[in-house]
Amino acid sequence: AAALAFGVVAGIAANSAYAANLQISPVSISFQPGQNAAGIQLQNNGDTPIYGQVRVYAWDQKDGADVLTSTTNLVASPPVIEIAANSAQTIRLVRRAGAAAANGGAEQTYRILIDELPRGDSQQGNVAIRLQYSVPAFVLPADTQAAPSLEWSTFQRAGAWHLRANNSGALHAQIGATTVRLGTQNIELSKGLLGYALPGRSREWQLPAEVAKGMPAPLAIQATVNARAQSASAAVARD
Repeated sequence: AAALAFGVVAGIAANSAYAANLQISPVSISFQPGQNAAGIQLQNNGDTPIYGQVRVYAWDQKDGADVLTSTTNLVASPPVIEIAANSAQTIRLVRRAGAAAANGGAEQTYRILIDELPRGDSQQGNVAIRLQYSVPAFVLPADTQAAPSLEWSTFQRAGAWHLRANNSGALHAQIGATTVRLGTQNIELSKGLLGYALPGRSREWQLPAEVAKGMPAPLAIQATVNARAQSASAAVARD
């Protein structure tokens, strides 16, 4: 299946998330190594029905960006949703038998895309998506001691300065509120979720102009990684 670059959609990073009249819970799925099924509840708090579709993608990262590829290793049922006013529906996520063995016990990462559609469009080839929600799903590694291991660096590409988080660990890193210190100035990069660095992968972000104007220079970083505060430094990369 063809891969696609994963841009910014209605990302979800708290215990519940609201957009329009749709509430999604939980907003991140974690399968234990032997767990084969989980659920997502969709709550329609509005006075009119909500129609949509649910798609599952394998989630990887390449060249510092997210990439999604169609997969059958994790299946969502039902794939087409109709939620009555002031009602709820549960989406069941089921792992395909043998998917874990094929991955050698390493962490598997997925994105569940829930598209809210105008009425009737779920049955058509070309759909007009009103809103899109992205729920991360992780099949945790067999090693219960697995942890992320981040190395930060900065680099310049096409005249713009970027920050890179390279995760050499065996578990994904959820990077939350992040601040960099340049000289005597503290600059906030993100109040909430900055993004994820998947195991064995790197994630990159373009630095804002107020940081870029002081580059090249080492940066001190304060970040929340998997809900824990961490301090690090980012040297200028030689690549």
